[in-house]
Amino acid sequence: MTATLRTRRRRRALRTLAFLSPWLVGFGAFFGYPLAATVSFSFMSYDGFAAPSFAGLSNWSYVFGDSPLFWPALRNTLWLVVVTTACRVVFGLGVGMLVTRIKRGAGLLRTLFFLPSLAPPVAATLAFVFLLNPGTGPVNGLLARAGIDGPAWFDDPAWAKPALTVLAVWGVGDLMVIFLAALLDVPREQYEAAELDGASAWQRFRYVTLPNIAPVVLFAVVTGVIQATQYYAEPLVAGKVASGAVSGSGRPFEPGYPDRSTLTLSQLVYQQGFQRFDYGAASVVALVLFALALAFTALLIRRRGGSALTGAGD
Repeated sequence: MTATLRTRRRRRALRTLAFLSPWLVGFGAFFGYPLAATVSFSFMSYDGFAAPSFAGLSNWSYVFGDSPLFWPALRNTLWLVVVTTACRVVFGLGVGMLVTRIKRGAGLLRTLFFLPSLAPPVAATLAFVFLLNPGTGPVNGLLARAGIDGPAWFDDPAWAKPALTVLAVWGVGDLMVIFLAALLDVPREQYEAAELDGASAWQRFRYVTLPNIAPVVLFAVVTGVIQATQYYAEPLVAGKVASGAVSGSGRPFEPGYPDRSTLTLSQLVYQQGFQRFDYGAASVVALVLFALALAFTALLIRRRGGSALTGAGD
């Protein structure tokens, strides 16, 4: 009897392993092996041509102690993660609530807000650099007519990241659609009960809307954090166009224009690995980027588990 039970358990385990095998192969090939290789290269000296050699902690000490680009890139990435993600979630939720309340023209408004999210990132960035050109752009022209001296936007280190945030918020149509679906799924009976109890508009949002859409908000924040940590094309294209480097064929370009204010960790990984052929330092920066995304995601999920968004206990 015991041998029969052991045989059944073994067959069940083998059957489960067979069903999981496609996922295990994909996870190992596209995540496990690249992660292990990155950790290994972070302790080696490797330029892509000669055979890699063990270098100890020299890559880590160079990135954290001697690299002039790492700390500006880390500060810029953290700024974009916090500010851009928060602005996109708040604006996307606000637009979704606005569309659900409008009686006429909701379809047109929904289409107008969604269309920018379909624009390719490079094309959208080029359009924004033209619109925000401090000398010839229409935005500063309108500000000048109103008596306001417009900023230099992508040419000013203090305004380059806010300009990128405006660009990210402009393409918030994808989040708007997700929030719109979640808001339409909130039971109307709960709003009616809250109104009978004399709840204000803010109290209905805080105690009815927010708890019902909390999983969607968490999804939007987590995906926004991951997207912000991988921010690459928009700041690179904006810097190249604003600096005029795009018009000079063959000219070397250091990302981060102006004054390293738009340099991100993902740009630094590319620069170290494929422009300077220092794969060891690039692996260290890639691991920092991975740890950053993992820490933010774990913190958000932990906060969600603590019912910060559900309002439990209020």
